[in-house]
Amino acid sequence: MRKIGIIRCEKNMDKCPLTNCLRCLREGKEGFSIYEACNLTGVFACHCPGDKAVDLAKILKAKGAEAIHFCTCTFAGKSEGSWVQEKGGFCADIDDIIEQVNAETGLPCVKGTAHLPTGYTVETWAALGESHGG
Repeated sequence: MRKIGIIRCEKNMDKCPLTNCLRCLREGKEGFSIYEACNLTGVFACHCPGDKAVDLAKILKAKGAEAIHFCTCTFAGKSEGSWVQEKGGFCADIDDIIEQVNAETGLPCVKGTAHLPTGYTVETWAALGESHGG
């Protein structure tokens, strides 16, 4: 069973209790469909400009996380009832932050949790030594 850490955006903390992210994790859907089974190790909120994300991920790793997922709201937004990438999310630098977390922790990183935009293929930054793929 894969142990998952989640990093969310501070800009959505007071609006979203992670209900769908946690449901998708539990049910192995959306961004978590890449695993046969997984469970939650912990959740942190990243604060702008994201310079603490590596430290947060290192704490999650120390607590047993084997992969880090970044919430969909970091790169996609809700538009007319559905989630779209074109609108962008709360973090303009999310790819750079994910690359840095991956490089400095050696953990696989995944861009997406729940509410994946239509047509979006889950992007992953693999463990060190493996290539990034979408």
